[in-house]
Amino acid sequence: MTIAAGALSLIPSPGQAEPKPSVDVVRQQVDKLYEQAEAATEQYDGILAQEKTVQAQAEQASRRVARQQEDINRLRDEIGPLAAAQYRNGGIDPTMQLMLSSNPDAFLGQAEMVDRVSGRQASVLSELEAKQRQVAVERAAATQKLIAVEQKRRDLSAKKTEVQGKLAQARSLLNSLTAKDRAKLKAQEKAQSKALGNSDKPANYTGPASGRARSALDFAYAQLGKPYQWGATGPSSFDCSGLTGGAWRAAGVSLPRTSQDQYGSGRQVAQSDLQPGDLVFFYSDIHHVGIYIGGGKMIHAPRTGKNVEIAGISTMPYAGAIRP
Repeated sequence: MTIAAGALSLIPSPGQAEPKPSVDVVRQQVDKLYEQAEAATEQYDGILAQEKTVQAQAEQASRRVARQQEDINRLRDEIGPLAAAQYRNGGIDPTMQLMLSSNPDAFLGQAEMVDRVSGRQASVLSELEAKQRQVAVERAAATQKLIAVEQKRRDLSAKKTEVQGKLAQARSLLNSLTAKDRAKLKAQEKAQSKALGNSDKPANYTGPASGRARSALDFAYAQLGKPYQWGATGPSSFDCSGLTGGAWRAAGVSLPRTSQDQYGSGRQVAQSDLQPGDLVFFYSDIHHVGIYIGGGKMIHAPRTGKNVEIAGISTMPYAGAIRP
């Protein structure tokens, strides 16, 4: 009986709380969620850029339709009431029109005028028909663009929900820790950052870069200490590709919005040939990017909860580099 009672005591009661994860386990899980959120953020940025492009195309298509309609209205005015009636009715035999006319003399005079301008009217009618066909095509294209815009907006909403969901999971895990454990976690992160030589303190670039690379680096250094914010391109906060895009924009170079697209926008360089100003990329899906500053270090916008900082390029899985 004693053995049985002891065995039963090992079975958790229905109301017994699940054991809370350790600080190390929470840290690993939170880091993973932040990484997933950043990958989703880059996808969000890409969809947002596509949505803006498609929206602009839809507006251009609408403007073309409006211009075509103006041309149609002008042609209708030029044809005049008689030709417009002929066009609408598909043309009525002149003899029949004479028989139906209540004023034959007026009709004959009108017919003489029609003969004189019939060549011009035929040309205008032909142009009118062509314009109407063209505007029908343009309207269909504009409609398709608007449908594409709505689809991009739905995709954008879904990706935004995904990012927010990952961040909410991370916050929930952190909130599951006691105040003491949260302080321990913060101390661990601070110690690790110090050991790696990371810094978000204000600094200026003093290296050998010149020209556009120097301008990009000056911009990047000026952002040190500003918070990471997913989807942000400045001026008060940045995500990773928002920072690198802003840096090179300050140098007069326009880069695509996402890290993946930025990777394909310049000349690829070997890691051994890196120069200050080059963009360095990380992870197999290239969802993170920083700007190289020399000495094996970069400036990057790391993740939610951290600031733009100087960090070593060896702290993440290196994928490649380009020179804009």
